Amino acid sequence: MLQNLSNFAVPVALAAVLVVLGLGLWNMMRGGSPNRSQTLMRWRVGLQLLAIIVIMAAIWLRSAG
Repeated sequence: MLQNLSNFAVPVALAAVLVVLGLGLWNMMRGGSPNRSQTLMRWRVGLQLLAIIVIMAAIWLRSAG
């Protein structure tokens, strides 16, 4: 059960980081609002932290089980 959850959570966390990174880069390339770019990059950093936590939890769960 927990492996199925980690098999789902890790790709979702990585995809969320990728989407926000892409949106931030797209906004900067088209000359969008600097405030929006800054907000998206802050979200990216937070999502990267969350992704690292999810990945580490998945590794720990797999090694414990």
